[in-house]
Amino acid sequence: MAENEALLTLEGWFSYHDFRKLNWEKWKAASPQDRQSAIDELLSLVASWEQSEGAETGSTALYAMLGHKADFGFMFLRPTMEELQDIKTAFNKTRFADFTVSDYSYISVVELSNYVNNPGEDPKANPHVRDRLYPILPKWQHFCFYPMNKKRSGEDNWYVMTMEQRKELMKAHGMTGRKYAGKVKQIIGGSVGYDDWEWGVTLFANDPLELKHIVYEMRFDEVSARYGEFGNFLVGNLLTKETIASLLQV
Repeated sequence: MAENEALLTLEGWFSYHDFRKLNWEKWKAASPQDRQSAIDELLSLVASWEQSEGAETGSTALYAMLGHKADFGFMFLRPTMEELQDIKTAFNKTRFADFTVSDYSYISVVELSNYVNNPGEDPKANPHVRDRLYPILPKWQHFCFYPMNKKRSGEDNWYVMTMEQRKELMKAHGMTGRKYAGKVKQIIGGSVGYDDWEWGVTLFANDPLELKHIVYEMRFDEVSARYGEFGNFLVGNLLTKETIASLLQV
């Protein structure tokens, strides 16, 4: 095997995905006053999250999830893991949290690879790079999250390939992604050492078909077709302060 050619990565904000199920039976059995109090607490939290975004000290996205895997999806970006812990704790202390259970969560850090960076250049001095490491999450209509690994089996072992081989494959993969500029926003979270998968991928789009198209087309790139392993997909629709109250009405 060649000498260790571990890829250097650039890291930005830490990321916490929290997917919650609502106990609808318990929610419907609560009094109108209790439900309204729970909604008010949730909306107060949302307002505090918006303040962080306004101060550019983090970003938040809220989505109503489709399917049986979750009812609500929250994505938080913050400068430190301690701040993510504070968010989790503050949420769990609310009355609304008493009606929910977190069946799935994901921890990562916003990551860019150095496959395409120019040697000798300070990448974080580049405004484009900074925007990708410390992004304000788009409030687009549709959201998709999935975890993934690179294979480490037999001849299909990503981690025994040379840096040049990996660069070429990732370059082709990136060219596919560029075709969706303006249609799909992608956030990559590096999760090696943080969670059960190596990366968490979050996609945003205003047209839900674009989520299908980009994932499908990228499956034909060798880096995915030969070396990619994927976990469960979670898909949802945008939640705002107005639609939260509407969604929870009984």
